Amino acid sequence: MSAAQSEKAERFRALHECPGAFVIPNVWDGATACVMAGLKFEALATSSSACAATLGRLDGQITREEALAHSRVIVDACALPVSADLEQGFGDSPEAVAETIRRAAAVGLVGGSIEDASGHPGAPIYDLALAVERVTAAAEAARGLAFPFTLTARAENYLHGRPDLDDTVRRLQAFERAGADVLFAPGLPDLAAVRAVCSALKKPVNFMVGIRGRSFSVAELAAAGVRRISLSTSLYRAAITGLYAAGREVHDSGTFGYLETIMSGKDLAGFLER
Repeated sequence: MSAAQSEKAERFRALHECPGAFVIPNVWDGATACVMAGLKFEALATSSSACAATLGRLDGQITREEALAHSRVIVDACALPVSADLEQGFGDSPEAVAETIRRAAAVGLVGGSIEDASGHPGAPIYDLALAVERVTAAAEAARGLAFPFTLTARAENYLHGRPDLDDTVRRLQAFERAGADVLFAPGLPDLAAVRAVCSALKKPVNFMVGIRGRSFSVAELAAAGVRRISLSTSLYRAAITGLYAAGREVHDSGTFGYLETIMSGKDLAGFLER
């Protein structure tokens, strides 16, 4: 742990204590980290889905080693605090989750999220008791570090066919008591559900933008009580949409009109210069 990492950790923790809501964009390589830093965002996050896609895989198909190597690239690319999408902690046991938190800190991360989604098709959400044990172990590992690692606990009901707001709130409250610093329920259907979650918790709530019809403005989310807004894979999908459109133009039309609207090499270099 370096003085720089400790300073980043303090800065990241402080963002959650400021009035209103801040946006944390999810990036997937050094260039995207530098561009978001150049746009004056104050912190960055990884995306497990975008990370997997860079390897030609689906979400959930990367190893802990691959996820942490990916995180290291982003940490090293710029001076912003970085929090990682650590999926379900890369193991079912509380011990595996704790080890993931310690190893996340070792690559320079100052925060990370742990899901209660198991990755097992037959039982996609961990039983509450085990889910709490896992968050407790993650929180204990985070508290054992020499800096304030910000632990986010995620309740994944809405992404796995369990649209039960009461159970989601119950899980988030249990995770809050277990020591999570930030709470997160991706896929909430409307602002009323967002307000219900925020009002039921004392600690900061993260909202995930990225689902059509279930994404709202920064002002609306701040008014509902959200403190942090992540962008999921939406930036990655926006970039891939541009790639697809350009490739299709070249293949289908034999023209290169996309060159008239893209960022110049000089402008890109301006973001990458250190």
